[in-house]
Amino acid sequence: MPNVQSLRCKECGRDYPQEPIYVCDFCFGPLEVNYDYDAIAKNISRESIQDGPLTIWRYDELLPASRDNAVSIGAGMTPLLKAENLGKELGLNNLWIKNDAANPTHSFKDRVVSVASTKAVEFDFDTIACASTGNLAGATAAHGAKAGMNTMVFIPSDLERGKILGAAVFGSVVLVNGNYDDVNRLCSELGDDRRWAFVNINMRPYYSEGSKSIGYELAEQLGWRAPEHVIVPVASGSLFTKVYKGLQEFAQLGIIDSADTKMHIAQPFGCSPVAKAFVEGQAHPKPVVPDTIAKSLAIGSPADGMYSVGIANKTGGSGTIVPESEISEGMKLLAETEGIFTETAGGVVISTLRRLAREGVIGPDEETVALITGTGLKTLEAIADSVETVTIDPTIRSFDEVVTGAAVS
Repeated sequence: MPNVQSLRCKECGRDYPQEPIYVCDFCFGPLEVNYDYDAIAKNISRESIQDGPLTIWRYDELLPASRDNAVSIGAGMTPLLKAENLGKELGLNNLWIKNDAANPTHSFKDRVVSVASTKAVEFDFDTIACASTGNLAGATAAHGAKAGMNTMVFIPSDLERGKILGAAVFGSVVLVNGNYDDVNRLCSELGDDRRWAFVNINMRPYYSEGSKSIGYELAEQLGWRAPEHVIVPVASGSLFTKVYKGLQEFAQLGIIDSADTKMHIAQPFGCSPVAKAFVEGQAHPKPVVPDTIAKSLAIGSPADGMYSVGIANKTGGSGTIVPESEISEGMKLLAETEGIFTETAGGVVISTLRRLAREGVIGPDEETVALITGTGLKTLEAIADSVETVTIDPTIRSFDEVVTGAAVS
């Protein structure tokens, strides 16, 4: 790719060739894609973006692969909806919901896997694989099917049933007894032993770049400007750092005037190492053993946690730890006000939003985006005991007696 110069270590700055590698040999820091922004600036504009496809590949000048070779099932350009009802409930007049549950496999993971699977094909892999907390499993299996590749997806055995079946329908799913960190450790060992494209291990530098497209879309959909606040659910921290990076790249290239967005971390009480580090003024999150109903956020040793804390501090953002009991409340609040059924991670985001609004961290007129990363249809267990239904006989009398309680003469 002419727009990519190398892979570069985020810690020591050493450059590496564009290969399926992810760790610096010298300092063991993470590698990320290093772009030639001068070359990109000559080929990108608001007009060129708008002339592109209605997917993440409209931004391919800022991605490490070309749209000409893209493995795409249509990820990206998801709705950005003005949340007037929820905003009124929370006292926010300029609130938006970015609904990434509208992606093909119903989560933002389609973005990252589209990029990773494209690179896997370019590197001539025949097997694509991942370690997943759920959503990534479905996205990897779906894109593997689209690319005609073998798939091998590893997930904790206690995941929600919807996420297990939602991945298994596309390809091979292996259930592992243990939490995500156990699964990831196994996959790291397999990655050293097999020539497989693990999207979030040896393909991670390319994979993570797909999340930048959310930042690009926010700016484009808001009329070529960055919002004042973005609330992001944090698991590994990669999504958080890349949404920020996308906004910064647009500002650097002059696509938008500036990117002074305050970035807010949202995590559940049962797995909150990044938010806790922020609250306690620590730079490095301490690993935890996850115990949360928000299983898509259950990463106890977050690879990009330190960078997420740094960004939240630098931008004047925040870190919020959401009690487990408030997760389903957030899910229901979004459903009842805006008609959007989000997964547990979204419940964490909405509960965080509610707290930030109550505490005055977000002002009534400040432009705010809450990022919804997946659908609640995959996490039905989380709200099964908190919603109510009634059963009646097929008569008006039964309806009046049971539902309205009206007296029947």
